[in-house]
Amino acid sequence: WLQLPNPDVAEIISRSGYAWAAVDLEHGSFTRAQLPDMFRALERWGTAPFARVAAAGMTGIKAALDSGARGLIFPMIADRGQLDAAIDWSLYPGGREHPGGKRGVGFSRANVFGIDLAGQVDGDTGLGHDIVLVAQIEQATALPNLDAIFSHPRLDACMVGPYDLSASMGLTGRFDHPEFLAALALVEQKARQHGVAMGYHVVQPDEALLRSKIEAGYAFLAYGIDSVFLQVGSRCPACAGGATTANDS
Repeated sequence: WLQLPNPDVAEIISRSGYAWAAVDLEHGSFTRAQLPDMFRALERWGTAPFARVAAAGMTGIKAALDSGARGLIFPMIADRGQLDAAIDWSLYPGGREHPGGKRGVGFSRANVFGIDLAGQVDGDTGLGHDIVLVAQIEQATALPNLDAIFSHPRLDACMVGPYDLSASMGLTGRFDHPEFLAALALVEQKARQHGVAMGYHVVQPDEALLRSKIEAGYAFLAYGIDSVFLQVGSRCPACAGGATTANDS
């Protein structure tokens, strides 16, 4: 999970062996002009570039896809209508799986400014049709609508945003609370029922938690955040509270 707008950081993450990494356009400080270099840095070592768009609307989706994102994570999906609109904006018209796509056709970095346009747009095997599409479940209001959300035929995975979901329940960060665990169990149940890959963001680097999610059947996992890796790795063991001032150096 990337929040720092620096391609060097993205390349280090890619070289670490991750299958995919998401550039966070909701809480990160990225501009559209920075996205192509971020995505190139991830691709350098075979990491698929994803974007968590700031909102599941046309403008952000178009910017991410035209810059070369291979996957999209839609935040705050609470009902089927939101997901329908987001997926429509993500796919070109005429695909067999989803003929109702509304993605605009234009020259961009994603198709090498027209050189590979036909390969993206034509047929159901073009790059424009195999974008990985993920719905984030982050609000308690989404829970009654999971059947409708997860039954979308083009949805590939869901991802629980644990901080937002717990906050929407008045339980911010209380991941061991029975009500949060019940909500999580419901998401898992409905995802399995509809054949949607289960996802979760393990925000704090915790190998035991990561392994427990894998053992529970989660197949779309985000591990850590670049800024959190920096915090954890840079703590001063000799400093009270891990903090120093200029006078301490």
